[in-house]
Amino acid sequence: MDFTRDEGQDAVAEVVVSVLEREPARDFELWPILVDSGLLSVALPERFGGDGMGLPEISVMLTELATDAVAVPALPTVGLALPPLVAWLPDSVAEQVFPEVAAGAILTVALSEPGAPFVAEPATTAVVDGDAVRVTGYKISVPYAEQARWLVIPTDAGLALVDAGAEGLTITPTPTSGGMPEAGVRLDGVRIPARQLLPVGLAELHRIAVASIGAVADGLLKGALVLTAEHLRTRRQFNRPLAEFQAVAQQIADLYVVSRTLHAAAVSANWALSQDDATPEHQERIDDDLDVLAYTVASELPAAMQKCHHLHGGIGVDVTHPMHRYFSQAKDIARWLGGASFRLDRLGARCSST
Repeated sequence: MDFTRDEGQDAVAEVVVSVLEREPARDFELWPILVDSGLLSVALPERFGGDGMGLPEISVMLTELATDAVAVPALPTVGLALPPLVAWLPDSVAEQVFPEVAAGAILTVALSEPGAPFVAEPATTAVVDGDAVRVTGYKISVPYAEQARWLVIPTDAGLALVDAGAEGLTITPTPTSGGMPEAGVRLDGVRIPARQLLPVGLAELHRIAVASIGAVADGLLKGALVLTAEHLRTRRQFNRPLAEFQAVAQQIADLYVVSRTLHAAAVSANWALSQDDATPEHQERIDDDLDVLAYTVASELPAAMQKCHHLHGGIGVDVTHPMHRYFSQAKDIARWLGGASFRLDRLGARCSST
């Protein structure tokens, strides 16, 4: 195992950092700038004008963006949707989709149904209708659904790539903790060409999603820790920096341990998933790493953000303070994963001998 970043990963990180140093925007206004920087082409195949890079470079991009709690559709577009589409989309469809993505079109993935986060057996159906397929069902917590050009919809027959303007598609915005919009998506006999139904299982999609969400979580906690440490260094009480108080120092030390643990889990899972090794032993290792990562994010990340808020005092709850961006995004991605109890059950099932 070698988790050291290679030249490609370093190059991606440098581009992200340079953009964030140059541009003040941390919301959707930054999206066109990221598009112009060429970052969306990192994961696109070379035959479509991309760089042909994979999950290691994507994870670095997501982590660096999350370090500044940037609220843009990079996670749903580049982290959730692009990897499975690059792997499985037929060229006849890819020729239409990928050039638009490089130009800034947003993709998203509907991972959950009511009462079923990361649904493994979708109630959403895909029924063959001549040379087309009709998709019917309801999805929840779909990030950037209103802004998306295409939606990847898991069904009982595979992954359906649905045009956002398709007849029978209803998108209803739902409230979130932060600045990243979500929606419920209802499909009432939505008709798509048969070639846009990818007859593949959900396991690989879920693996990619957990790895990408873990990369974002790693960046969020890293950024929040830096922000909190700087506040404790410069804020004074009783003529002393807050960082000099023993109880405060112990809490920031605990946060550092959580941050390093989450970083190790995220990097390990993304590294394992990117290896070209189809042996059963390696596949088992991937699933172990991803379940550990998902539980760590769902259980430890929100608690760590609460401690960062606490250490900021009253200013930490101000929505105009940067800490709010980190905390709100952390709450949302932990919810996307299904929460700590759901992930603990998943992890426990893997450890059970029965």
